[in-house]
Amino acid sequence: MKRNISSPHAPKAVGPYSQAVEINGTLYISGQLPIDPTTGVFVEGGAAEQTAQCLKNIGAILHEAGYDYPDVVKSTVLMADMNDFAVMNDIYARFYDAPFPARVACQVARLPMGALIEIETIAAK
Repeated sequence: MKRNISSPHAPKAVGPYSQAVEINGTLYISGQLPIDPTTGVFVEGGAAEQTAQCLKNIGAILHEAGYDYPDVVKSTVLMADMNDFAVMNDIYARFYDAPFPARVACQVARLPMGALIEIETIAAK
């Protein structure tokens, strides 16, 4: 059975999508932008701060669904500038321990609201 997941500690979905959906022991988390859920705006700073906020938002959704960072099996990191890769990678590594999730990281032409980073995640029990 499919279950919709919504955490009050992550930005609300603003459109026809869910923060996350769980089905058959797998949690699919929509792309998270660097929005501080308490203010509704992007965190100040650059790629490091934005990466950290995206991952905090993911953590809030994971916890709401009864998962945690070690349950993450796959991430997709979208970046406005591949020159931010090393900074993003450094922050990303602070949230995960080995064995690390599979991951894709790529530069895209544009992200919503002018974000530098967006991260989507899949977790499994």
